[in-house]
Parts: sequence; structure tokens; C-alpha cells
Amino acid sequence: MLETVRWITAEGRVLASHEEGVQLIPGKLRIIDQAKLPQELVYLELDDIEEIYNAILRLSVRGAPAIGCAAALGLAACAQHVDESVSFVPEVERLAERLAASRPTAVNLFWALERCLSRLRKCDGLAVDTLKGELLREGLAILEEDIQMCQAIGEQGAPLIKEGMGVLTHCNAGALATGDFGTALAPMYVARTGGRTFTVYSDETRPLLQGSRLTAWELQQSGIDVVTICDNMAAQVMKEGKINLVIVGADRIAANGDVANKIGTYGLAVLARHHNIPFYVAAPTSTIDAALEHGGLIPIEQRDPSEVRNFGERATAPEGVRIYNPAFDVTPNELISGIITENGLHRPPFDFG
Repeated sequence: MLETVRWITAEGRVLASHEEGVQLIPGKLRIIDQAKLPQELVYLELDDIEEIYNAILRLSVRGAPAIGCAAALGLAACAQHVDESVSFVPEVERLAERLAASRPTAVNLFWALERCLSRLRKCDGLAVDTLKGELLREGLAILEEDIQMCQAIGEQGAPLIKEGMGVLTHCNAGALATGDFGTALAPMYVARTGGRTFTVYSDETRPLLQGSRLTAWELQQSGIDVVTICDNMAAQVMKEGKINLVIVGADRIAANGDVANKIGTYGLAVLARHHNIPFYVAAPTSTIDAALEHGGLIPIEQRDPSEVRNFGERATAPEGVRIYNPAFDVTPNELISGIITENGLHRPPFDFG
């Protein structure tokens, strides 16, 4: 699997997330720069708060679980450089607040940062080097749990994929979006390992083309049969009988099972219902925000209009035209056949307790 988010030591060694005896191992957050794919496979090594903030903001690292892992390890990387002349815990809280401002919708970002801060607060009063080590251990624990979560989601969801099926997915919820297998793509990887053959249709996912740039590249690298389609082709492909199943990821799930995911997901759910195609969401339990009663309360990130106004360096809309560019939409729970988590397959009515 691609090592999308990892800790790289000062000696250049990738630190295994499960490595025992970790206290403080100086190093940096290492991520694949997904903005460069598929043309280039480039790794970024970061330990500056503004660099990590911008990497999350510009989608060099993206996907709710990967953002959470990157934020946790990024916080540990930046905390290494906190001067002992300042109060350590308040300064790390300030760093975490900056990272939390990068993207408002993916709940894993806030969950991971708060988990790291909670551990730090419990250890407040210990030596600064010990606190730095605790922060790194917590970040690595989050990464390791994410790796195990991906495998578990894959095993829970793989039975849905039958021999010869056509499976549609949207955006990228694979290894590039997590610490390992992915969420929506995890059942596909497990099913293929089990010997099943099937075709994955990857929506291109306008305006930033995560489905064509990332999902198609990732599946092609793994040897899974993949066909990329434009977003507005999905209805026709469903009508032709090529799609038997839809599996997508999630950036936040409300307590009632409403799901926020990449813009265009809601439309696919409507189309799937019309064509009697099962529509599933795959996500870790950390993506469930029990504090939000329904999806209407989920904050929706508004992205830079230039993402729609331009395609690369080329203008694709008239200069001065107004642009509306929400990054996510919310799929109501009544359109969802089931939500696959590491703990099992949840079906309506959704109760995550």
C-alpha cells in the first residue's frame, strides 16, 4: 500500500506506526503531494505549522482519515521546535488551533487534534521532552488505528462485491485518503485479494478531479480494472446496467446517518435510488459526529472560485462571472442502504450507539 501519511526520522527512516518504545524520535511529517498526481509522485517532509496548514488547505493531503493522521503527526512535528522558554501545552494548543482552521467539514481533523491535546493535558507538568514524546506516541497510535480500521472496513464491506459486478465510486476514499487500504476502496482491495474480478467506475469528480487523478491512478497501480467516467455520465452508465453497487466515503456523518461527502455524492444517491442500485457509505466511526443531530448542521466548506473558473492555467468561465464552489454536499439517510464501519455494517434506521 502507498504510505500516504508517515513519520520520517531525522535519519530518513520511515518509522513504523506500531514501533515499540517510542518516546521522542526527531523527524517530520511525510505525505504524498496529491496535487502532483498522476503526473509525479512527490513526497513532502514538513515540520512547520504554516507548511502543514497550507498542505491540508491546498489538498496536498486530503481524505478525512488522512487529514486526521496528518494533523496528529504534523502537530507532533511542529511541537519538536517549541522553545522551552514558553509554556508548552498552551503553545501546542495554539498550533492545533491553526491546523483546525484549515478545513471545516472533515470531523477527523478536529477529532485527532483534540485527542492529541487531551493526552498532552493529562501529562501536563512532566518534562518538555517527555511531553513531546507523548505527542508523537499519540500521533503514531492514531495512524496505527487508522491502518487497522482500513483493513476492518474492507473485511466488513467486501461481501457486498460479487463476481463480475460494476462498482461506482466518487472522489477518492482509498489508500491516498487514509493510512492504508482506504475506506470506500477497502472492500474492493479485500474482494480482489479474495479472488473476485469486477470493474470499478470512478467518477472524475469535478472540479479538482480526485476520481480521475487519484482513484483511477491508485486502482490502476493495484491492478484493479478501472474505468473513469465524467460526473455527468453516471446516470447513463447506470441506465445501461453497468453499475450494480455504489460505495463512497464520508467526511462527516451526523447522528441520524446523514452523510457529508465530496460534492456530487448526493446526486449519485438520487440516481442510485431511481435505478434501484444499492448505495453504501464506508467510513470509520471517528467520522460519526454524534453531537450533530442531522446533516443540515454540518458546516460545508466553500472553496476558492478559481477551482471552477480555471482548468489548470486555462480559463474555462468568463472573467468576472460569479462562482459557487461548495466542496461537499449532504446525502440524507433515507437514500443510504448502509454505512460500513470498522465495527460492522449499519443499516437504517441508523443507531451508532
